[in-house]
Amino acid sequence: MEHNMILSASGWRKVFALSGNEQDPDSRISEDDKAISIAAAKVFYDYIKNKTGKTNAAIALGIDTRPTGTTIADAMIHYLATTDAAVQYCGIASAPEIMAYARQLDGFIYISASHNPIGHNGIKFGTNDGGVLNGTENAALVKDFLALLEDEEKLLRLVKESFNCNTISTKNIETENVKCKSLAAYEQFILKTITGDDKSTTDDEFFTALRSYTAKNPFGVVCDFNGSSRAKCIDRQFFNKNGISFYSINDDKIVHEIIPEAENLVHVAAEMEHLHFQGHGEVILGYMPDCDGDRGNIVYWNEKTKKSDVLKAQEVFALSVLAETAFLYWQGKINKNTKTAVVVNDPTSMRIDKICASFGIDLFRAEVGEANVVNLAREKRQQGYTVRILGEGSNGGNITHPAAVRDPLNTLFALIKLLTVKDNNGKKGLFHIWCTLSGQESAYKDDFTLLDVILTLPVFTTTGVSEKRAVTKVTMNDHSKLKAAYQRVFEKEWKANKSVLKEKYGILTYEAVCNNGTKETRNVTDFSISGKGGLKIIFKDDKNEPVAFIWMRGSGTEPVFRVMCDFRGNNAKAENELLEWHSDMIRQAQL
Repeated sequence: MEHNMILSASGWRKVFALSGNEQDPDSRISEDDKAISIAAAKVFYDYIKNKTGKTNAAIALGIDTRPTGTTIADAMIHYLATTDAAVQYCGIASAPEIMAYARQLDGFIYISASHNPIGHNGIKFGTNDGGVLNGTENAALVKDFLALLEDEEKLLRLVKESFNCNTISTKNIETENVKCKSLAAYEQFILKTITGDDKSTTDDEFFTALRSYTAKNPFGVVCDFNGSSRAKCIDRQFFNKNGISFYSINDDKIVHEIIPEAENLVHVAAEMEHLHFQGHGEVILGYMPDCDGDRGNIVYWNEKTKKSDVLKAQEVFALSVLAETAFLYWQGKINKNTKTAVVVNDPTSMRIDKICASFGIDLFRAEVGEANVVNLAREKRQQGYTVRILGEGSNGGNITHPAAVRDPLNTLFALIKLLTVKDNNGKKGLFHIWCTLSGQESAYKDDFTLLDVILTLPVFTTTGVSEKRAVTKVTMNDHSKLKAAYQRVFEKEWKANKSVLKEKYGILTYEAVCNNGTKETRNVTDFSISGKGGLKIIFKDDKNEPVAFIWMRGSGTEPVFRVMCDFRGNNAKAENELLEWHSDMIRQAQL
């Protein structure tokens, strides 16, 4: 049977809408897609049984708010009801919620296509470690899945057996109170991630200080749920419980594109301005999550312009890193005897290098892909590092340990810590700590705003991941050969333009770097060894300090290369010129 699915570790995805239209809100799926859903459930349940040695492995099953989710879940439940699996059906749940709940169980199946358009859907699998299966585990699952699809007789038998089962009367499918249990597990877990304390409660030092602060200084947050799973999550109650006013729009319906990039954050930005017009001046942060609720980018109230501003993805991540690292200092968890690090993906802006240098901590980079970043962080913890914060800076949001997935609550509370943990009884607050360590003591003032913090960030001009410029079409399927051809073009161009690069941008030398999975290779002399991974060329000045980088990586789903440029300083012209040069060299490499 053909499946047309992308089978990555981040999730198995395709257009499930019956029409094949990726924007179709219809809940119906084809009979073949029901069979595919059953096949996916079977191979995962077999995997969990083998891994745990249990015949009655406990599995959480949940969906985001896409229309086809309930139909896919129904097919899976019909199959799982024929097994001994102890299924906990959460219904609509956010990805961080079901992954937190699954820590009490043996694994989870989550039906979602993340930020893809509404007609798409997909499946994420994980055990009880808080994240999705790693690349090796996913590859084993994919192999079994494809083998089952090829055995159409066996698959047809599974489908018939599944839909002969009366799932209403089966004792191993639990639905009552499961959502309440998953929400409770998630709330307890989010306390741990926000405070960094395994025994944390709302009586923790930070939450006590927060409620004391908000009792005297009204603080508000607004969310454009856009019909996402987070509308069924803890957000509203959690903010209110901690003294933060909460407002929202589009709670029950997906009304615009799902991806939380700048073009879609305009709705929550407009609502923030509307709230201020109505007198709710305490609302200074806003967010919009994607459909599965693991990613959310941020808008904030600009006190200078008296308008709401959309933060760029790289800025969101940089602020989160700054806040969480300063929080470690505030807690006394960073000293001369600690090994502390941040882990990011390879196209994350070099502003993170500058932030880490100010704090005196290490930075490590993995290939694009949340699983790669999570796995590299785990490797570094095994080497004795404290890795509290990690993530794909190019996409915004952050992962805060012990979480293994992005979570907008962790992002928001990183910013809330930054704004509310201030100087007290001779102890410096987070922003004051940052100003001191980054050599910007004069920038600190007691009545600072988020804009004041933003103005202290290292300044870089970076290509946005959702910009049209960030994609270059390719015709060569062999990425190694394409990169080898690119190297020949680049070396020729470098030789011809060295003097121009020096004069215009202060570039004297370069270093090629490739990232494959969790491995980074520096000073690469053969660009082709990066294969399907990321390839980056770092340009350096006369002091051997990085001036800029250009980056490329082939898409796993489309005949394109994702490209970007990161340039030191506020220089959109230089960033655009280097990116155009880079894209043109990719095109030349295919001639």
